[in-house]
Amino acid sequence: MKVLILGATGFIGLPIAQAFVRAGHIVYGQTRSAEKAKQLAAEEIIPVVADIKDTAAYLHLVASVDAVIEAVGGMEIRTLSEFLLNATAEAAQAHRAPDAPKLTYIYTSGTWVHGENRTAVASDTSALDAAAAAPLIAWRPAQEQRVVRNAHLNGIVVRPSLLYGRSGSILSIYFRKAHAGKVEWPGTPGGRLALVHCDDLAELYVLAAEKAPIAKGQIFDGSNDVNESTDAFLQRLVEVSGAKGPFEYTAPSNPFEVALSTTSILRPYLGRALLGWRPRKAGLLDHLDIYYKAWQASEGLL
Repeated sequence: MKVLILGATGFIGLPIAQAFVRAGHIVYGQTRSAEKAKQLAAEEIIPVVADIKDTAAYLHLVASVDAVIEAVGGMEIRTLSEFLLNATAEAAQAHRAPDAPKLTYIYTSGTWVHGENRTAVASDTSALDAAAAAPLIAWRPAQEQRVVRNAHLNGIVVRPSLLYGRSGSILSIYFRKAHAGKVEWPGTPGGRLALVHCDDLAELYVLAAEKAPIAKGQIFDGSNDVNESTDAFLQRLVEVSGAKGPFEYTAPSNPFEVALSTTSILRPYLGRALLGWRPRKAGLLDHLDIYYKAWQASEGLL
């Protein structure tokens, strides 16, 4: 299989690209940076250096690839998501042979769409409560539906939970504060964290692409089997980092912190049932000492 990863050097995109390579597939990785293109080449990923908005520089590849993975981040993600979906669908119509199978398109959403709910358990197929979703991501459910209903693509949605591992992703913000001596988190006590290791998440993308004939039209929550206590995580971070306790909760000061403070109790099943996906990495609390040191190493602090 040939795959094009958009945002291939990001915290989500790079592990996805590496996982496809390990699975024996040919991988093209889009990046804006000529320097990061060298990193991709060293990982046996074929670099495509282009601005994400310059679709003519890379979407001609849809003539021969089997799947496009959208793993783009940044401040313009809302407008880019719809733009990239439409551009890819148009390119598929323009460049693919009439008898070619439909192009698979996997869109990266997020489990924050489930919204704040500290009592009810949600799964991949649970109805979403628009009123409970944080304003920052309230637009995502509509984009998910545009993906899975697109007539020209085999649309699939993957919703990552809060990521951990490697350089830390969002957690790096709070690891950095802990390293400076203070452990804090936006929100209120008693919350739960829906989590997934970046490597486990990458395997979900590979399985979804490989099994696109049965995964098309589906939305998968990429999350561990167990939701972890935010209080316990913060206490453990105090211990691991050597920060001065006790940990503190702060009032969310911006839309990002409002979204991060969301508690959703997730029990995903669709990826397990349809694709055979099984997260393998240890949970955040169990190996927090390892994950914290991995972050330190990535920052040159060891």
